[in-house]
Amino acid sequence: MDTRAEIRDFLTSRRARLTPEQAGVPTYGGVRRVPGLRREEVAHLAGVSVDYYNRLERGRATGISPEVLASVACALQLDEVEHEHLRNLLHAARPSPLQAPRSRARHAVRPTVQKVLDALDLPAFVQNSRLEIVAANALGQALYADAEGDHRLELPFSMPSFVFLDPRSPAFYGDWSRVARNQVALLRTSAGRTPDDPELLALIGKLSTQSPHFRELWATHDVLKYRKGPKNYHHPVVGDIEFIGESFDLSEHEDLALLTYTYETNSPTEQAMTLLASWVGSAVLPSS
Repeated sequence: MDTRAEIRDFLTSRRARLTPEQAGVPTYGGVRRVPGLRREEVAHLAGVSVDYYNRLERGRATGISPEVLASVACALQLDEVEHEHLRNLLHAARPSPLQAPRSRARHAVRPTVQKVLDALDLPAFVQNSRLEIVAANALGQALYADAEGDHRLELPFSMPSFVFLDPRSPAFYGDWSRVARNQVALLRTSAGRTPDDPELLALIGKLSTQSPHFRELWATHDVLKYRKGPKNYHHPVVGDIEFIGESFDLSEHEDLALLTYTYETNSPTEQAMTLLASWVGSAVLPSS
């Protein structure tokens, strides 16, 4: 990944979305040649020279202090996730000794983690920074498995590939457009944090080649860090189901997260999950 180009495109996209009125920049009429803020206006708001900001936007401002970075983030009205993403990109752009790229996302979890998954009576998964499900309990596998298959997922199961390349995906998600936007933003965040992960870059390349919608969303440079949110699905066996998804970091060094899908008691989803558990029970599943 060309980190300097990522910095340029990210900062340009953040400038373009911010109007002078939103930033509190005076306007004097006339036609503006660029959407959003000009570079010199961002530099003025951040309290840095125009030359310095130009070098920053080109990814050439090495050794930027946390204070200056915070000033630029404030000028561009970046949220916490965007601020962290920019910091990660600038860190990745710093000169460093040459070393071979290495994969950072594991394809397996500790046996004790799998036992925790299996002990939960709700869908639960472990996901890596490439948004691959690398472990799941029986209900979690049944949630995404093909209804005509054996109720199990082939792991690792790539969520971005399912969203953008699987023909079942649009009918499965209650709001496919929101899911697609979130998947791309999460991948963009991962790419900023681990730009030397060859498997992540290969995934982005594959999706960019095979999905025009992914390419369109990737060009927005939006970023996201998921913690909690609604999940609305139309399962081919049990119908419409609604969850609240929660994400918990398993290890800051392994980029693994535990995902759980909870639901209201005495709800249609609870009834659907009872049916799903019965469906799972009729399948041949591996013993825990």
